[in-house]
Amino acid sequence: MQHRPIKKIVLPVAGLGTRFLPATKAIPKEMLPVLDRPLIQYAVEEALEAGIEDIILVTGRNKQVMEDHFDHAYELEKILQEKGKDEALEISRSMLLEEGRISYVRQMRPLGLGHAIWCARKLTNGHPFAVALPDDLIKGKPGCLKQMVEAYNEYGGNIVATMKVAQEETSKYGVITPGVQEGNKIEVKGLVEKPHPADAPSNQAIVGRYILQPEVMQHLEERQVGAGGEIQLTDAMARLIDSQPFHALEFEGRRFDCGSKIGWLMANLSLAAEDPSMAAQLKTLVTFK
Repeated sequence: MQHRPIKKIVLPVAGLGTRFLPATKAIPKEMLPVLDRPLIQYAVEEALEAGIEDIILVTGRNKQVMEDHFDHAYELEKILQEKGKDEALEISRSMLLEEGRISYVRQMRPLGLGHAIWCARKLTNGHPFAVALPDDLIKGKPGCLKQMVEAYNEYGGNIVATMKVAQEETSKYGVITPGVQEGNKIEVKGLVEKPHPADAPSNQAIVGRYILQPEVMQHLEERQVGAGGEIQLTDAMARLIDSQPFHALEFEGRRFDCGSKIGWLMANLSLAAEDPSMAAQLKTLVTFK
């Protein structure tokens, strides 16, 4: 069965990044570097690998630097060209997208992830779309979104990326009620946001990758308030389950929670350990278990 292709992605990037203050007082957390690239670039590259064409950033105040990152830096490029630094010039231009492929919409009030996704409703324009949270840096070959698109092409409907977590950690995540499992694809029978560990229906936790049908916007339009007094995406997704196919993909790869200091640090160390230009020196400085 042929399903409508996933060609759009929504990247919610309006958060305040308070866990990284004072660094994020003037710099968006999505621009924090992991090695030589900001978090937002990893998310965009993952989307492009998956065949996604239209990038939609849901931004907030003081986020213009992300727009600048995906644009020409004329003064820098001119200086690099004059100095004959061709490699650096190519790197500075590496994330330039074709005009019109990246767009921005403002989330004017911090009402939750569900509200941020709803703010992009006009740009998704009735099409199925992906969502990626740049805080979640996922290393995988292929990337997590490409794995999800392949699962979507098989099953259609809605797909969420999941991983097993310790039972006591379930209160930090959206958690699925699992149904029939085929390999690493799991039927989703229910969803609950941040359950108490004693009440969690499983230890399959949703991480920051989704493929959603456009009907989710109708449920987000209702602005029902959930956990934390916010409009939760998980609650809107749960209301799709009885009317549309819904599956979880236990993705192959490693996820780093770069919204936390330790997760961000581990992402830097892990990627450095895989970089031939740094690995040998790093191993003399850091012992990995």
